[in-house]
Amino acid sequence: MRILLVEDDVMIGEAVSVALKDAAYAVDWVQDGATAGGILQDDDHQAVLLDLGLPKRDGLEVLRRLRATGSRIPVVVITARDAVEDRIAGLDLGADDYLVKPFDLNELLARLRAVIRRQGGQAAPLLSNGRVSLNPATGEAVSGAVSTTLSARERALLQTLLLHPGRIFSRAELETHLYGWGQEVESNAIDFLIHGVRKKLGTDVIKNVRGAGWRVERPE
Repeated sequence: MRILLVEDDVMIGEAVSVALKDAAYAVDWVQDGATAGGILQDDDHQAVLLDLGLPKRDGLEVLRRLRATGSRIPVVVITARDAVEDRIAGLDLGADDYLVKPFDLNELLARLRAVIRRQGGQAAPLLSNGRVSLNPATGEAVSGAVSTTLSARERALLQTLLLHPGRIFSRAELETHLYGWGQEVESNAIDFLIHGVRKKLGTDVIKNVRGAGWRVERPE
């Protein structure tokens, strides 16, 4: 899963980036509202972590313009503005959640998982299509009698597929979901990850659609 982090505080930005990467997210980090607004006009991220007190364009204005385009990308506000009026303003402008600094990184990750699940139409903490299930918080995956822990990148791959069961993802789409800016992607990286998941959980967990890409089956 690919996250856009919009945060001008370097110490916070670095800490959040490390936590996200450790939790199997690809992270792209920008430090001002104008840059974030431009990126979000044509975007491939699955969620946004948005500070409000940003240079060049306030975070609330970034959020207002984003929702005015009809975008439904999940947005979690992370800010030092703790007044009730600020929280109301953020939520009413379309934020999916609002977290006041200083915050616990594990709580941030939990809130992020929740808004991504809801965006995918699922509320339960486990993602499942009836054949395979995944706990995004721990990386534990279960298929039949087999239970295993996936690597960070394998977890991100399976999470992407399980959030959209039945949808065919091309190689380019999966690369966009799993890798951030500037990350070098080997030509066989996706094949390697799919092989790893299949080796651990069974060859029928991820289906190949010849000439199109890969998918997991819809729930029966």
